[in-house]
Amino acid sequence: MTLIDVVKLKRWVGRTAESQDEITAFPVKALAATLDYQDYTPVRGDAIAPLWHWLYFLPLQRHSGLGSDGHASRGGFLPPVPLPCRMWSGGSLRFHQPLRVGDGATKLSTILEVDAKTGRSGTLVFVTVEHRYYGSQGLAVTEEQSIVYRERASRTTPAPGPFPAPLDEEWVHEVVPDPVMLFRFSALTFNGHRIHYDKQYVSGVEDYPDLVVHSPLQAVVMLELVRKNLPDAEIRSFSFQTVAPTFVPERILACGVRANGRRSRSP
Repeated sequence: MTLIDVVKLKRWVGRTAESQDEITAFPVKALAATLDYQDYTPVRGDAIAPLWHWLYFLPLQRHSGLGSDGHASRGGFLPPVPLPCRMWSGGSLRFHQPLRVGDGATKLSTILEVDAKTGRSGTLVFVTVEHRYYGSQGLAVTEEQSIVYRERASRTTPAPGPFPAPLDEEWVHEVVPDPVMLFRFSALTFNGHRIHYDKQYVSGVEDYPDLVVHSPLQAVVMLELVRKNLPDAEIRSFSFQTVAPTFVPERILACGVRANGRRSRSP
């Protein structure tokens, strides 16, 4: 088990970073194509969907600054946690107003918390980062992102099985991710993490059975289920947590039900 100097890592709490970007139409059209939408052509002034701000403010790390896993080398804005595996473990978001195509936008990031824990796979370090996104009309999105660092799983540790879909859903949408979908989403978010596209690495180094589906991609699929079935609803907040990895080619069933809702379709 790796010993962690939490006091040292907590020195990163309070660090900030600022970046600017323009909300252009192409990434929106490209994600729509990746999700298999038909004839989705946003124009200047159109609101982008909740969570689609992840297509902007991308980490443009130089190739020489990448680690062996495809992530940026440790240190810099995020603390240099001495654990080999890093993943997005969840987040919570508040949507104040939409970002719109053509907006000049600003992102302010602050490290809120660094904690170490012991789990089934060994030492875990959680880093909580707040991101605040501003568009032309002011604050648009407030997000708390949780990043988990952990030791590599032992080959003898059984992988968690898939979670069964609920039986009381009002809406359901099935997605079967494949390597092309994962590659396209990695490219759109400039995510170099090799677990999403390099099968030799993912099985030989990370000991996963197949390519790992991005947590943000699954979050987008879930929220799109709501947008599809409640097109006139205003989405004000959303939270998600990664409880187990999902692998290609496992089926993903995004299920939803309104509060106190009932099934509206036959079994």
